[in-house]
Amino acid sequence: MTSPPRRPLLRRSLSASLSLALAAFGTAAAVVLSSAPAAQAAGVPAPSPLAVPGRGATVPFKEQEAEYAATNGTLIGPNRLYGTLPSEASGRQAVTLDAVGEYVEFTLTAPANAMSFRYSLPDNAAGTGRDASIDVRVNGASPKAVPVTSKYGWYYGGYPFNNNPGDTNPHHFYDEARTMFGSTLPTGTKVRLQVSSTSASPSFTIDLADFEQVGTPVAKPSGALDVVSDFGADPTGAADSTAKIQAAVDAGRAQGKEVYIPQGTFQVRDHIIVDKVTLRGAGPWYSVLTGRDPSNRSKAVGVYGKYAGDGGSSNVTLKDFAIIGDIRERVDNDQVNAIGGALSNSTVDNVWMQHTKCGAWMDGPMDNFTIKNSRILDQTADGVNFHYGVTNSTVTNTFVRNTGDDGLAMWAENVPNVKNKFTFNTVILPILANNIVTYGGKDITLSDNVMSDTITNGGGLHIANRYPGVNSGQGTAVSGTTTAARNTLIRTGNSDYNWNFGVGAIWFSGLNEPINGNINITDSEVLDSSYAAIHLIEGASNGLHFKNIKIDGAGTYALQIQAPGTATFDNVTATHIAQSNPIHNCVGSGFQITRGSGNSGWYADPPACTGVWPAPVWTNGGVPGGGTGPTDPTDPPTDPTDPTDPPEETGNLAQGRPVTESGHADVYGASNAVDGNANTYWESRNNAFPQTITVDLGAAKSVKRLVLKLPPSSAWATRTQTLSVSGSTDNNTYNSLKGSAGYTFNPSNGNQATVTLPGTSARYLKLTFTANTGWPAAQLSELEAYTS
Repeated sequence: MTSPPRRPLLRRSLSASLSLALAAFGTAAAVVLSSAPAAQAAGVPAPSPLAVPGRGATVPFKEQEAEYAATNGTLIGPNRLYGTLPSEASGRQAVTLDAVGEYVEFTLTAPANAMSFRYSLPDNAAGTGRDASIDVRVNGASPKAVPVTSKYGWYYGGYPFNNNPGDTNPHHFYDEARTMFGSTLPTGTKVRLQVSSTSASPSFTIDLADFEQVGTPVAKPSGALDVVSDFGADPTGAADSTAKIQAAVDAGRAQGKEVYIPQGTFQVRDHIIVDKVTLRGAGPWYSVLTGRDPSNRSKAVGVYGKYAGDGGSSNVTLKDFAIIGDIRERVDNDQVNAIGGALSNSTVDNVWMQHTKCGAWMDGPMDNFTIKNSRILDQTADGVNFHYGVTNSTVTNTFVRNTGDDGLAMWAENVPNVKNKFTFNTVILPILANNIVTYGGKDITLSDNVMSDTITNGGGLHIANRYPGVNSGQGTAVSGTTTAARNTLIRTGNSDYNWNFGVGAIWFSGLNEPINGNINITDSEVLDSSYAAIHLIEGASNGLHFKNIKIDGAGTYALQIQAPGTATFDNVTATHIAQSNPIHNCVGSGFQITRGSGNSGWYADPPACTGVWPAPVWTNGGVPGGGTGPTDPTDPPTDPTDPTDPPEETGNLAQGRPVTESGHADVYGASNAVDGNANTYWESRNNAFPQTITVDLGAAKSVKRLVLKLPPSSAWATRTQTLSVSGSTDNNTYNSLKGSAGYTFNPSNGNQATVTLPGTSARYLKLTFTANTGWPAAQLSELEAYTS
């Protein structure tokens, strides 16, 4: 089967484009980021994404948060700072168990015969993860050891990330495990997760538990083909069943019969290709497809339609089974998704997707495809992506949690996406990017969803002309009417570690070209936004209409305007906005507001344009007086495997940290010097020495070595830059750490130079450039700081 054209996701190579967008309005150099605070716990329950009447997915389980359960463990959080363990927990709190006998105990509010629980174990020093077990005890007795692992968590470095702890920037800490009790436990039963040994893992952090009454296995439909009894597939998982299940599917198509997957776990090491067939299991708790090719790690379990270039597939039903993969790394070109290809006039119903790269990455052109009543968990990239030429397709009543990228996405790359819908979904904890997004698209509907707990580099709801292939020339830009109605957003939006400021809960980007559409945002709530509630950036967004919007809690502003546009506001109310002036707008009259009736709490004239991004103030909710995780993701723990902190800092301390500058030329902003990419660079204003660049390490560090880099390309001729280094603990008083000297950058040695420092403790490192023999400006592609 021919693979479709693939692309790197380009998820976070945005620094240059942002600098360009802001420079066009004269704001880029003026805005700096103040340090983020530790979260402040409030004595009220944190809003739950599963308790919004009439919105989101109707789930079959009752969820309980560990922080509200009985425990003798240590409460961590609330904390929203990226890179900290509480920041990735539901509600931004969890409980750490680090001694034998420590537990979290839940009391059932409804009968249940199964549970799944979300947890985190620390990584090991090699980054390969660790295996352990935790006891499940019912009413204090009958312990059952349930396997847990950290092999599917803990990513490091810059996008698209890796499994090397030496690259720092740890994230994606949590995973989920599931187990059945063997009988139905009545309401009031106490179910305890308890540590019986710390030999395999020094600690176990529990986020939540979902309790469920799983029905009996679905029987084989009359006349269906059975992959075990008819084709010899192995339900024990010992043997590779790929070819036998494929043979069953092919026979089902040829004979016009359904294909049944009975109870069992089946090793599948490549795609099962489906077309004009129904593949049905006994239920997602009973029929499980899993596996990966042991010698070719780019081949793994997945159920795929034929790609459009091969004619595509149609009239497929996938129902009542689970695809639980073995994907432990992110390689964007690998087709290791649970579901993929082109599937027109097809339905995915009640399928559990976990531990694959994406739950469903659909490459069109294709039409009339539906995912419904499903669960998508613990992905390394997107939950769902409707990618180029997907039309009249829907995701509905689907629960999505812990994706490595966008939760639910549409991306009209080069071919229009038209009349697609994301409705009645619950999307929680995307580790990178957005809960729900459409990149381009015509007549798109994003309604009746619940979005919560965005982790970094994204917002809750995003509408954008952004990413390759999204433009009006190909008909792929945002157009027609975009409807976003009756959505609830809880603790969405968060900081962007490239931009070094916050992204709003609802945000718009006209990066590729201005948005010129009819965009209706109506009858929705934005609750406890981490930064701004509404945000415009990267090019104009026109035709925005906000009606019947309730904003209750915003960490910074009600509106953060960094690009021009036009918007109408009717019955938009805002309360508990952290900043006294609720609007940040440095584009002035470039953003045109038309105010109707019923508005309050969000408008000010003149708006703020302070030149400083304020530290967010978070409402949080949750358990008051709880323990806190680290207040800064770069603070080193005492034990590199301590789960309440990232691993010990042995790598580059400057990567991804806030950075300021004396100025820059064109699009070559200072953030390029800490983005981990040696091919992007900072260039100061030309012909204006001295020039400075300053990095905030987040806390005082004893830095002994700087590695300064320029792009390694031979197009960069040898040059010598003259610079000095100074340090500060408060960003006010600076002391010399290294006097002025010339440093030669030569392509023959990688275009890099090393500066040795005395190890004096400093939080802020400032480099002052006074000369450059190769160009009349300071130039730096990477500023790396090390403690040894």
